Amino acid sequence: MNEMVHGYTDGNVDCNPTDNPTLESIVEQRYSRRQTLFGGISAIAAATFGGMLLTACGENDAPVVNAGQNASTSSGKLVTLAGTATDKNEIGSVAWTQVSGPTVTLTNANSNTATFIAPAVSASTTLVFRFTATDVKNKSSTADTTITVTPAVLSFNSIAKSLDDVVKVPEGYAVSVLYRLGDPLDTATPAYANNGTDTGFSKRAGDHHDGMSYFGLAATGATPDANSNSRGLLVMNHENITQIYLHANGPTTVAGARPEAEALKEMEAHGVSVVEVSRASSGAWSYVQGSTLNRRVTPLTPTTFSGPVRGTDFLRTAFSPAGTDGRGTINNCANGYTAWATYLTCEENWAGYFRRVAGDNAARGGATAKSVVALNRYGIGEGANGSYGWATVVPTDATSTVYSRWNASVIAAAPNGTGDFRNEPNQYGWVVEIDPYDPTKAPRKRTALGRFGHEGAWPSQFVAGRKPAFYMGDDSRGEYLYKFVSAQAWVAADANATDRLAMGDKYLDAGTLYVAKFNADGTGTWLPLVFGTGPLTSANATYAFSDQADVLTNVRLAADALGATKMDRPEWTATNPVTGEMYLTLTNNNATVRPLTGTDAANPRHYNDPKGSANTAQRGNPNGHILRIRETGDTSEATTFGWDIYLFGADSADADPTNVNISGLDASNDFSSPDGLWFGRGQNASGQANPLLWIQTDDGAFTDRTNNQMLVALPGKVGDGGTKTITNTGADGATRTQATVVGKAATTGTLKRFLVGPKGCEITGIDSTPDGRTLFVNIQHPGEDGSLTTLQSSWPATQGGTSTTARPRSATIVITKTDGGVVGL
Repeated sequence: MNEMVHGYTDGNVDCNPTDNPTLESIVEQRYSRRQTLFGGISAIAAATFGGMLLTACGENDAPVVNAGQNASTSSGKLVTLAGTATDKNEIGSVAWTQVSGPTVTLTNANSNTATFIAPAVSASTTLVFRFTATDVKNKSSTADTTITVTPAVLSFNSIAKSLDDVVKVPEGYAVSVLYRLGDPLDTATPAYANNGTDTGFSKRAGDHHDGMSYFGLAATGATPDANSNSRGLLVMNHENITQIYLHANGPTTVAGARPEAEALKEMEAHGVSVVEVSRASSGAWSYVQGSTLNRRVTPLTPTTFSGPVRGTDFLRTAFSPAGTDGRGTINNCANGYTAWATYLTCEENWAGYFRRVAGDNAARGGATAKSVVALNRYGIGEGANGSYGWATVVPTDATSTVYSRWNASVIAAAPNGTGDFRNEPNQYGWVVEIDPYDPTKAPRKRTALGRFGHEGAWPSQFVAGRKPAFYMGDDSRGEYLYKFVSAQAWVAADANATDRLAMGDKYLDAGTLYVAKFNADGTGTWLPLVFGTGPLTSANATYAFSDQADVLTNVRLAADALGATKMDRPEWTATNPVTGEMYLTLTNNNATVRPLTGTDAANPRHYNDPKGSANTAQRGNPNGHILRIRETGDTSEATTFGWDIYLFGADSADADPTNVNISGLDASNDFSSPDGLWFGRGQNASGQANPLLWIQTDDGAFTDRTNNQMLVALPGKVGDGGTKTITNTGADGATRTQATVVGKAATTGTLKRFLVGPKGCEITGIDSTPDGRTLFVNIQHPGEDGSLTTLQSSWPATQGGTSTTARPRSATIVITKTDGGVVGL
């Protein structure tokens, strides 16, 4: 201890000869080190008297430290380590270090209070941490604490169904609006008035936000950083438009023609956004208006074709006589990504934009002509008017073909269709690859992945030495599930390539496209869509295939010929980052497409879900289901697989628990029409051990009960249930049994409702930062069933809870956990 030094004397010292105790001896006795209280979180080693610090003399002692109590938590939770240190001298430094257990990243490790995210574990696991304090005289002490981490749980309370005009999330979570329809991307574009007078949508956020991915950025510049949690690019699809809200008084037609300004606005509101986003030190996210990386890809953006169909007659038009170039992308629904950091946007219901006049069949050679058969199979029949009437526009520039290209009728006599746009429909229906980091690179349409109503293109695991696969649903009732397997085995170093689209050339321009056939016993086969194989020849009576480009351009006809399994509207795919199992949403079907006698093991239900107070009949499979597959040998290159049905959508209030509500849903987790599907990223606890599966709905059958919603699940594995025989019932009371293979029933611990959206919306599009602590979600077409005089919704203006008269806007929201943990855990 420091010795008291007296600097003043006024006489002799020790002049009192008695044995009475001195003040110093009293202090020594009362506050000796042996009697000092050391406990809990601190130790007192000194006392004050008259404002002065009195200490005993002696050697320097090490600090007294405490690392806190041992504790338990679960994967993904934010853990706070709180240590204390006291000393007779000043504490020079403190530090937390990890002694044992799965390695975690300690934040603020050189302070008394450090934090970390509990790692993903499959069984109870202990982590030991050491707190060290060193005083200014270099004496140190340590103390340890043990944190026991248990497997992930859904640690929030499921929220109730809702019909309110706001986004609702569980207690303990916060939601904010990030990027809305019309938000300006550059500084020259004015703020969005939201009254129908706005223009310049090539520099604004588009409408109907859909599939979305987050790409990390380094702290400055345009360099990719796959681990950045505070700065990145959001790349998102703008699938469609809610037309009435884009114009002051709704859309107009003058003398049978759409005004050019209106049509241009509508086109530019479609496509894709690339927008920089950043997180402030406060934790708030915003998009960066004026970022040089911001851009729009619209139906007017130059694109190029690659792969087997490039340069063939199928793609030749008056705009591109060589069949190598195109203009834009449209009806972009779900998405995918690549390991080399590019974005895959998928053209879904593109066919509806095209016009074909009466008499066009005859101009093409009659009803049996190949092009007529193909157009009919893709839904572009003779007499189609084309959505929004863009083909009717009379442009100011008489040489412009921006609008006339939407007329797919035969007009000119030029060879190979190079005098008109009869082949323009063949320029759509592809997977389109975009390099988000390089605005100078034109998007590339990857024709090896086939042409159909692409919902998404989600990859398998990328394993060095193994050919990666991409899983794709064709979003229409009665269509198919596809898989593309690259011709090239994955090379891990390619993830860091600087020419990212060149990597797309390598992995996406050559390979084998397959279509799925599901067997009744829970097995399945991938049927190769290869010209010259089986019925895919020029001898096919329904459609005479000429070559592989023909097969890829007319994949639906090829899949028909092979006898693939027709599905209940196959939409999003998602791959479990741990097991590699692939999940597929089958959104719904109706009795016309799936009658009582038309069920099969993979699409097994036919029932009625009456809607509303009038009990309006909804027959077929109105609530949909989620199917999953496990590739044989757990490899993306497999040509066979096992499958089961993971979840059945149902209204728990009135659905038959034996034959309809097969997954055992209750009021806390019942849902209808699953659509969006996404697993947590493998970089954080939500995508490790037993990854979280997020499920988004696009429903009309259940909207008398609730607005559309997002759930989260701990899904198990293929084969965790068993076989089941369902009794289906038709409109006339007739019954028919159907055997199927089902997964383990859901529980309130394995499936919870996490979010409910505003009125009239669809919940679609989701990604997170790499650490899983920020979730991005898209709210599409709120209020789509309203009118200018009777708004169904005013979201996002209503998100604060105040009713407004604002027009609704699609938007991206940000969800965070208020304690800073991984969202969902």
